[in-house]
Amino acid sequence: MKMIVFDIWGDYGHFKKIYTTTSPLSYDFPPKTSIYGMLGAFLGLDKENYLRHINKDTVKIALKIKNPIQKTNIALNLIDTKKGRVKGPGFNLINGRTQIRFEMLKNPKYRLYVYLTDKESYSKLKNLLEQHKTVYTISLGLSELIANFGYVGEFEVEKKVSDNEYTPINSVIRRDNLINDDINLEMDREYLFSKIPNEMDENRITTEYIDIFYERNGEPISCKVKEYYHIPELNENITFI
Repeated sequence: MKMIVFDIWGDYGHFKKIYTTTSPLSYDFPPKTSIYGMLGAFLGLDKENYLRHINKDTVKIALKIKNPIQKTNIALNLIDTKKGRVKGPGFNLINGRTQIRFEMLKNPKYRLYVYLTDKESYSKLKNLLEQHKTVYTISLGLSELIANFGYVGEFEVEKKVSDNEYTPINSVIRRDNLINDDINLEMDREYLFSKIPNEMDENRITTEYIDIFYERNGEPISCKVKEYYHIPELNENITFI
């Protein structure tokens, strides 16, 4: 099986944790539901129906943390456009604002590994990445947080089944792929654990949450997993989320 590999990064990112309201917190990396949206933007799929084409039955995704996870708080002025507070043709006459502090990812960078079952979509995504083009603008969570990206290449991946040995995994890892939560913890690493939304239906209702294990600085995690995929040209081992 071949997969498309590309890096995506920006000055700031924000992937809102679903349980936060007045002071939004961010996941450390984009959940798969957010990546679905990114792929839809690359391919020019309408935001109302892209989930018909980009979902668990049509795509496989792995994610690697490239830059250490750093966060900062930034105050944003939110405006109410639904209650008639805009008194002019533009936003210059707005008289109602609410300032909210957002937790932002600082200098986030990730590597995405993508396989699309639809050959036409796969070929289109590859061609766009090679030309550094998108149909719609790509952002890191919020529309204001514009993302840049770089094509790494198309690579053959080899599926590996557990031999009950510790294997260095370069991507984030689903907990249900770990064998008895068996991880070889190293003293100089920062291991983190997070529950994230992983699937949603066409009505944008979350249908699956999963537990993810990862290392804050993107270092490989030595662990026992049920299965993983090896990329010989990159010398990387990944697991799908």
